[in-house]
Amino acid sequence: MNNYSVHPMRQVSEDLHKSSPEKSESAGNIQKALERAIVEGRRFTKTGKVATYIPELSKANPEHIGACIKTVTGKTYSAGDWQEPFTMQSISKTISLTLALQEAGYGKVFSKVGLEPTGDSFNSIVKLETRTPHPLNPMINAGAIATASCIPGDDPFELYIELCRKVCRNDSLSINPEVYLSEKRAGMRNRSMAYWMKSENIIDGDPEDALDLYFRMCSVNVNSEDLANWGMILANDGVDPISGERLADSWIVRIVKTFMVTCGMYDGSGEFAIKAGIPSKSGVGGGILSAVEGRMGIGVFNPSLDQKGNSVGGMHLLEDLSKSLGLHYFAGHSSSCC
Repeated sequence: MNNYSVHPMRQVSEDLHKSSPEKSESAGNIQKALERAIVEGRRFTKTGKVATYIPELSKANPEHIGACIKTVTGKTYSAGDWQEPFTMQSISKTISLTLALQEAGYGKVFSKVGLEPTGDSFNSIVKLETRTPHPLNPMINAGAIATASCIPGDDPFELYIELCRKVCRNDSLSINPEVYLSEKRAGMRNRSMAYWMKSENIIDGDPEDALDLYFRMCSVNVNSEDLANWGMILANDGVDPISGERLADSWIVRIVKTFMVTCGMYDGSGEFAIKAGIPSKSGVGGGILSAVEGRMGIGVFNPSLDQKGNSVGGMHLLEDLSKSLGLHYFAGHSSSCC
């Protein structure tokens, strides 16, 4: 039974239209809505479990929950354990895809990975053998490993961490060495996928190089504010609204946000799209990255996960916030913010 309970459709429809941005997006309302959403999310933290298949992640406190909002007008709101560090895990796939598309181009990347949701768990190997050797999208592990293999250069991780620091607006971001080594030791399923793809000529180089890059990218430490900054830039069409610098091309941002809608919450993406309606990407470290078009980025953290690998408290927090502030992409909103 999924702990992320489903409303009747009539209730969902009513919830989506409960509030409009014009009424809800004053500074006081945003902060109150965020604090209320933290309380709502906290109610569910005991219903999930921390990730254990990467041993280092099992040390997380499942009751930690925090969030940060960054608006495209430069305002910041935070509540709960928003400064608590955690590793990016699968959220890194949004940045590695951005980098691969910028450096290698659309044709190269999507000759290796597909564009479709899978309906399977994030670390499933089933469709590689039964349907196509090409991973179905870049948001599952096999797809992310193939995408990483497309990033050119002698030191692709240096390119990645440079972009990561820019989009998260944090020059001190670095690898958590304990998590990196733990991932590398425990990554047998990822290793099997990489070697299968190598045998099918999906990965061109040494699969160990692609794997090591993937493990490093997943092991970068961030907090909720870092994710909110990246979400803010995605919400602003790839431009940092504070510095004015374009960090990702518009066409790449559209692709990344589309994958966040269709595949960003693993095989729970459809349910989350109906209930929260915010382009989002989760990671098994407990983080969720969200981008509300033209309005704000949101970073969320709660390491208590459901069976699909999504943050239980984080999903409920975002659902509550979406209702309070009218964030669902079909609720109707203006282009102005806060």
